Formats: sequence, structure tokens, C-alpha cells
Amino acid sequence: MNTIDCRNMACPAPVITVKKALEQLTEVKVQLDDGAPRENVTRFARNRGYQVSEEQGDKGWIITITAGTVSNAVPLAPANQSGQVLLITSNRLGEGPEELGKLLMKNFIHTLLETRDCPQQIFFMNNGVFLSCEGSDVYEALEKLLGMGVEIFSCGLCLDYFGLKEKQRIGTTTNMLTTAESLMAAAQVIKL
Repeated sequence: MNTIDCRNMACPAPVITVKKALEQLTEVKVQLDDGAPRENVTRFARNRGYQVSEEQGDKGWIITITAGTVSNAVPLAPANQSGQVLLITSNRLGEGPEELGKLLMKNFIHTLLETRDCPQQIFFMNNGVFLSCEGSDVYEALEKLLGMGVEIFSCGLCLDYFGLKEKQRIGTTTNMLTTAESLMAAAQVIKL
């Protein structure tokens, strides 16, 4: 079995390295740092139908990924090129006063519930991840959008950067590879 050392790699390098290895191998052992790298690689492999076992080593984590059945996969990106994707990179809308920007973002997300067409997916990155976390003014609206079938994702690297990993309350943590694949597969991407 091949062992790949992905320790000390920044996002999305661990996921991309593992993806490339799995294109040629049916089983791989990966050394990873704790936190976002471990979570992202584990989620990536499981969502693509691989069996994953984890053990904590002396210098991080050792993840063993083995080919499984594709029927176990939970897709994180649409298979077809339809639908709109909303990319939210700030917790406020516009360049004006911060208080006004936050109010505009809150009103925008609440208003999505009243529109005829909701986005297929919403990705929160950078300061936008604050909107998916504890204390968010838009939590209830996002919960309703989730119930209407809108997929909601927050950047794991961003959550870690702001120390918000434990405060995320809505949606799924994601990585840059899944984000990039989803944005490229979308019929339309709207960035706020």
C-alpha cells in the first residue's frame, strides 16, 4: 500500500494530492495534520464512495482510503450543469458603512425565501462563513433554504482561520476542490 505524506500542506493541496493518487490506486494511506486537512480528505473520500479508516499517529493522523461502492457516495456537487450557485465571500453586502452592509446582507438572504428561483447551492467563504455560524442573523432563513433543498457549504479553511469550526451551525464544511468543481459545473455563479 502506498503512503502519501500530506502533512504541512495548505488547502486544497491534501485533497488534490489524494484525488490524484486515487485515480491510479484502489487503496492509499495518507498522513495528515489534524483539523481541516484531516476533515477535508476524509469527507472527500467518503463522498466519493471510498471506505475510510482513521487512526491518530505520533505526528498527526493516518487515514487509510480503500475503494468502496459508488452507491455509498453522497454527492456534494450537482452532476449536471444546471442551477445557480451563490458565492458569498463577506458577511455584508457592498462597500459602504459596515452596519448598512450587514443589514443589506441580512435582508438579501431573507428575501431569497420570497423569490421564485432559489440558488441550487450557497458557498460561504472568507468573512461570509460568519453567516453560517452561531449568532448569525440569517440562521433561520438559511435553515428554511436548506429545507427547500438548497445546499449550503462553508469553507473549512476559512472556519479554521477565524476560529469558528466549533461554532458552525448550518450546512456542510467543504474544501476548495469541491467548491471549485461546483462553481465550474454551475450554469450561473453569482458572487456577493
